[in-house]
Amino acid sequence: MTQQPNLAPIPELYVNADSAQKLKVEAGNMPSWDLTPRQICDLELLMNGGFYPLKGFLTEADYDGVVEDMHLTSGALWPMPINLDVSEAFADGLEPGTDIALRDQEGVILAIMSVTDKWTPNKKREAEKVFGADDLAHPAVNYLHNVAGPVYLGGPITGIQPPTHYDFRARRDTPNELRAFFRKLGWRRIVAFQTRNPLHRAHQELTFRAAREAQANLLIHPVVGMTKPGDVDHFTRVRCYEAVLDKYPQATTHLSLLNLAMRMAGPREAVWHGIIRRNHGMTHMIVGRDHAGPGKNSQGQDFYGPYDAQELFRKNQDEIGIEMVDFKQMVYVQERAQYEPRDEVEAGATILDISGTELRRRLREGLDIPEWFSFPEVVAQLRRTSPPRHKQGFTVFFTGLSGSGKSTIANALMVKLMEMGGRPVTLLDGDVVRKHLSSELGFSKEHRDINIKRIGYVASEITKNGGIAICAPIAPYTATRRAVREMVEQFGAFLEVHVATSVEECERRDRKGLYKLAREGKIKEFTGISDPYEVPENPELRVQTEGVDVDFAAQQVLLKLEQMGLVGLS
Repeated sequence: MTQQPNLAPIPELYVNADSAQKLKVEAGNMPSWDLTPRQICDLELLMNGGFYPLKGFLTEADYDGVVEDMHLTSGALWPMPINLDVSEAFADGLEPGTDIALRDQEGVILAIMSVTDKWTPNKKREAEKVFGADDLAHPAVNYLHNVAGPVYLGGPITGIQPPTHYDFRARRDTPNELRAFFRKLGWRRIVAFQTRNPLHRAHQELTFRAAREAQANLLIHPVVGMTKPGDVDHFTRVRCYEAVLDKYPQATTHLSLLNLAMRMAGPREAVWHGIIRRNHGMTHMIVGRDHAGPGKNSQGQDFYGPYDAQELFRKNQDEIGIEMVDFKQMVYVQERAQYEPRDEVEAGATILDISGTELRRRLREGLDIPEWFSFPEVVAQLRRTSPPRHKQGFTVFFTGLSGSGKSTIANALMVKLMEMGGRPVTLLDGDVVRKHLSSELGFSKEHRDINIKRIGYVASEITKNGGIAICAPIAPYTATRRAVREMVEQFGAFLEVHVATSVEECERRDRKGLYKLAREGKIKEFTGISDPYEVPENPELRVQTEGVDVDFAAQQVLLKLEQMGLVGLS
């Protein structure tokens, strides 16, 4: 294993300014694809060399090799499928040999892709091979099945310009910019610390020890692209990193941001992170406990073993091209008032630790966070964006069959919350939203999904700005409800309420005569009759309405909100 990095420039996929200008003109006649946020992250790292040796989105043969055994057809190690997933409608008009313009979400052209391959992947196989299980509890598997397009495109990329970032511009370095920085400072051994969380004292101790063990300079290299739903937003995290940077020796530590869309793929993700860090000029990388793990599967077990990532990295270390610095969990030993690796602490010593769940609870409830756990500067930043829960915005999302009583209970809850005061309350009723936001939509599955996602988007904006959103659509599909939850939980709490009224009772109440028309076949795709309603498996609250008055049902929701700490506190 070589410990001296090759800091010569790495190949990029950009053309020069004159060629880029000509291509922009030519692109006006090409089919255009507006990239998703994840695709923009992937494209940026393709173009700037972060994904070297890839020269574009994977061909079908390369994709098959990556999925099966983490190798490209060239023989090079590559563990993660990087494909342009598109809709069937867009793919139908394309043949291999077609050039397409790749644009950001504002229509700015970033690259030209020469399509060589078009295929429909076996996503179940991809989930099992890459993520270890076809389990929708894994955020990347859920993305694969419910967000990603059904058709994959492969082919080389011609880069025209990088995506524009308006935030933390001085901290964003391409692989070649970092390599030049290391050359200038004479750094020959550099250890990368990969993180998607704020830095606390345990992380500082871990990184100090890793740099000392590797006799290397330290690059704190946090991901600011897409991470796991529910993670602290990257703006807050970067402010936290900047707040503790002066705790590190300035001459031997650097902070740089990586615009990567993580997949939370555990062992394969660790190998992928290693290759990306090699491309950025690192010689070493810290791989800790449960590296890039997504948490629990649908059976409540961890997706990956705590040291599976270290084992796969170690097995492939020569091909990755950098050395692993493996670290166990760091814990605080009260008797010695210092952090030590968990497996080195003798029996009987008092170990103090605060889990991520406990930290979030303390932030939510405004409780003390001790200085042995985190730096006051970090806690101050977290408190700015995580005020006590009774001051945060939140969304109450009612779901149930037509006629179940959703709108009635939602109206009663709205009045009760307005009576309490303190935060603005907005009711997003299914029928009202259809009239004002979705009047052009029909009732196909696709259109119903669009309607619910519009409601989710508005609710997320209300939540982000400290208000209360009450939603009362039918929302029959599990995947769409999950998408709405993920939109909202970036900014505040989400309470799913299943109004569990039976179809027989809904039909008996049928004031609008809709069930009768559906039974007669005069209304197509009617939820509960000719179209399925997927019952929520684990809503925060399930409300029965038969034999119960509206006031009692609304009070149940209010009590749940109080239990969650969202209302009822001064």
